[in-house]
Order: sequence, then C-alpha cells, then structure tokens
Amino acid sequence: MRSGENVRTLGVVGTGAIGVSWVVLGLEHGLDVVAWDPAEGAEERLRAQVPEGSLRFAGGLAEVGRDADLVLESGPERLDVKREIFAALDAAAPADVLLTSSSSGLMPSTFQDACTRHPERVLVAHPFNPPHLVPLVEVVGGAATKPEAVEAALVTLRHLGKRPIHIRREVPGHVANRLQAALWREAYHLVDQGVVSVADIDTAIADGPGLRWSLLGPFATQHLSGGPGGLGHVLEHLGPPMVDWWDDLGHPELTDGLIEKLVYGVDEELDGTSAEDLVARRDQALRRLLEIKTDLGLS
Repeated sequence: MRSGENVRTLGVVGTGAIGVSWVVLGLEHGLDVVAWDPAEGAEERLRAQVPEGSLRFAGGLAEVGRDADLVLESGPERLDVKREIFAALDAAAPADVLLTSSSSGLMPSTFQDACTRHPERVLVAHPFNPPHLVPLVEVVGGAATKPEAVEAALVTLRHLGKRPIHIRREVPGHVANRLQAALWREAYHLVDQGVVSVADIDTAIADGPGLRWSLLGPFATQHLSGGPGGLGHVLEHLGPPMVDWWDDLGHPELTDGLIEKLVYGVDEELDGTSAEDLVARRDQALRRLLEIKTDLGLS
C-alpha cells in the first residue's frame, strides 16, 4: 500500500467543512491535491477557502481515484451514498491506493463490500473538526480490510502530523463520538430536568475537567488525582460512589421541547457572538494549545 512519503497526491471527495480542512492539511504538507464535489459552485467555494498550492478540481470520482495516492472521502453521512462513492473509486483506483472515509459513525464493513475489486484497502479514517488542526484520527478497518491497509493509514496520518489511533473492533460511532455522546446524554438530561443551564454546562466542562482532559485524557487525569496511590486508590475509594452516579444517570428523549430548550440556551449563552468570530478565536486557541502541549512533551 502507498503510505508515508509515497503519498504525493491527496484525493479529497466532498468539499464541505471536513473536506476543505483535509485539502488545507494536504496543501500545508506540500502535497498535490485533487478534489471533487458534485455540488454546484463547489470549486469556487473551495478555492476561496484554501491557501495557495497545487490544487486541482477533478471532473469526477474516476479522476480522483485514478490520480490520487490516498483518497479521503467526506461525503454525506448516508450509507447509500457511501456505497455509490466507494464503488466508483474502487473501479478507478490502482490496487495499492487506500480508500478511506471520514464517516463519523458508519462502520466500514457496511460499505466496503460495494467495492468489487479491492475491498481490502477500504477503511474509515475519522477526523475531528477541523482536521488540519485537531490531531486525532480514528482508523477503523472493516471485515475485509487487510492489516497492511490499517498500518499504511497509520503511517501516512502520522507523516501528515496527525495522532491516529487504531479502533480494533467496529462499533457504531467509533470511540470518541461515543464518549462525547455519553457526556451529551447526561448534559441534555440535566438541562431538561432544570438542574443547570446550557451556559453553565459549558462552563462546567470548558473551565473544569475539559481543561485537564485536553492535556492528558480521562484515564491519566484520574490517575494523577489519586496521589501516590494513583488510579488504584481512586477506584478503591471513589469507585463505589461513581457506580451509584451511573445508576442515576438520565435517559433523555430528544423531544421538540428539549431541542428548543437547548437551542435557546446556546443562543442566550453566545448573546449575538457570530459563529465565524467564535470559530476564528477557537482555532487560534487550538494552535496555541497544541504548541504548548508540544513544548511541554504532552502530545
């Protein structure tokens, strides 16, 4: 499989928020990029958002598959669309070209069988928005994926400055999104029950455990909270109460009323701040945080 320095041309399918960010990542690493999106005006929008570099907008999926050394697909999160896209890519791409999907929850086994030539090179490489800044990428192989394909994906992503992890068994939503969903479920429940406001939930995470999690993650953070006894001490003394909390966690229903309450709460919290301004400042903070983590050996 082509990997690492042998990937010189990056193929990007779908140029929405994730696809644009993949394009930026490729250009920042000096790669040629060939991109395609069927939406009207997609090329103009893409070129308006990316830096100068070797970017070509393809005429279709076959051209991307034929010319790329690695394909990153970021199309709609619909199984029928994924199957159609990957069947076309598989028909055009050389056998040693990885075909990857940015799917946030679909398992690769559900669409790789649409590839009749080489399903063994199909897998999920799920990034986090924005992919050119956030290091994590979840690599998930399907039932037909060869270990060589997984290893090639890990090597290439590291070469592009990412911090990939190998998800060893397919589960819906992969891993990080399942962890987020668990937190969101309880957050929605607490808001729905009137325990706390939307804004205070954000403060509780962003100015509390979220700061520590961004540096070390939940397990290492919990270990440090145990003093000399580490994680074993924490689980011995605080484990039983935590089990009681688990039993009391909510199971909210995403009703129209709850959705309205959550949306209103975010609008009230942001108080007219534009999304564009917030994204720009968030990305600036991400860059600084990543630099600090690197400087202190925490990445």
